[in-house]
Amino acid sequence: MDAMVNFINDLLWGSLLVYMLLGAGAYFTIRLGFIQFRHFNHMFTVLKHSRSSSAAGISSFQALCTSLAARVGAGNLVGVAIALYLGGPGAIFWMWLIALISMSTAFAESSLAQLYKVTDEEGNYRGGPAYYMERGLGLRWMGALFAVFLIVAFGLIFNAVQANTISLAMQVAFDIPTWVSGIILSLLAGLIVFGGLRTIARFAELIVPVMALAYLLIALIVVVMNLGQIPGILLLIVKSAFGLEQAGGGVVGYAMTQALINGIKRGLFSNEAGMGSAANAAALAVPYPPHPASQGYIQMLGVFIDTLVICTSTAAIILLSGQFEPGSGVTGIELTQRALTHEVGAWGSPFIAIAILFFAFTSIVANYAYAENNLVFLEHENTAGLFTFRLFALGMVMFGAIGKIDTMWTMAYISMGLMAMINLVAILLLSGVVIKLAKDYNGQRKLGLIPSFDVAKYPELRGQLEEGIWPDSRPPEPPKSRHFEPL
Repeated sequence: MDAMVNFINDLLWGSLLVYMLLGAGAYFTIRLGFIQFRHFNHMFTVLKHSRSSSAAGISSFQALCTSLAARVGAGNLVGVAIALYLGGPGAIFWMWLIALISMSTAFAESSLAQLYKVTDEEGNYRGGPAYYMERGLGLRWMGALFAVFLIVAFGLIFNAVQANTISLAMQVAFDIPTWVSGIILSLLAGLIVFGGLRTIARFAELIVPVMALAYLLIALIVVVMNLGQIPGILLLIVKSAFGLEQAGGGVVGYAMTQALINGIKRGLFSNEAGMGSAANAAALAVPYPPHPASQGYIQMLGVFIDTLVICTSTAAIILLSGQFEPGSGVTGIELTQRALTHEVGAWGSPFIAIAILFFAFTSIVANYAYAENNLVFLEHENTAGLFTFRLFALGMVMFGAIGKIDTMWTMAYISMGLMAMINLVAILLLSGVVIKLAKDYNGQRKLGLIPSFDVAKYPELRGQLEEGIWPDSRPPEPPKSRHFEPL
């Protein structure tokens, strides 16, 4: 079993998926005119006007927080440490690169998810890759396959992994038995999960900004305490990325390969760009400006925050502490806790445990939201099936907290990779729509207008979009006392 799982993982991540991710990211970056760099400030402009919601959908800010809740989990603290241990400091360079390139991929998938969203029987927005595969490509089987992989990955495997990380951190820091953590996590998650998607969105909106700012503050303190080391650490990261720290051609090639694979794997696992997961949150939003591309900008910002800010903070804490020792066997949560304890004292380990609790717990509830969205795609409004799945998902939380899940990380990488492959094929097939959306949106901005979506400009989409989703091309008035700034 282990041998088969490892073989599939190596096949996916050793070559195929790496090339697909880099290729898709480079393609969208070029075709969209380096949108993530040229329009970097505009992401924050859209964010300033992201609080509007309706009876059908959540606000763009809630959608961003929900996607960040799923992105910012145990992987930001544990996965970065593992990537460093397996790939060396150079893995951080490739993690940065894949995030920067993949921001354009995030724009593509989130814009498509917003464009092809639908309303369910209760009048709430639903959408995501499964929906644009069915409506945009006319391939429901493809959407169904994606939905199954997402449900397995996010509804089951990822939640077990997150719960396992929480329970181990609580045991190390506070000597709390893993079974106690499992029961508490299952009960708390149940209270939120059974409240529905809006409860999850409100929870994410309240918790995610606080937990992210607290962690960034601690990382900033560590950086300030070690300012003199920053140039050397940056040089180490760049040199290690290309194997220049090692001697000998074969060793250099191997070191670079390990840094590349582990950096890209960590980057995708953390920021999820190209995987199609965050697009499920983007589809639920009421966009402002009222154009699908506005959600592309919002979710590009999510990739930036997750990888370039939070993952980099973890890497900085570890590398500046001097606790990183290749081959020592110390990795994962233990390495991160040791590093912060070395920098700030005895409270470092409990702080990481609490940070893990919040990061991973928000991931659990947001992961469930993605899974539910895709379950509805498969079964529509099957109340009994949804109730049963909620219980099963909570059971996986309990299992993850108390069980030994050594192969779960590998299985998570496999399921994530399969999702990404299907989604990348879909967004490349729909790339013409993405490019037209971006040109339309930014063309209106250049004229000093608040961009709005006029379905009449897209006759090729006739019959693909649900009636009533985009009924009025006139933009609503911006919030009072706020001026939308076309950049």
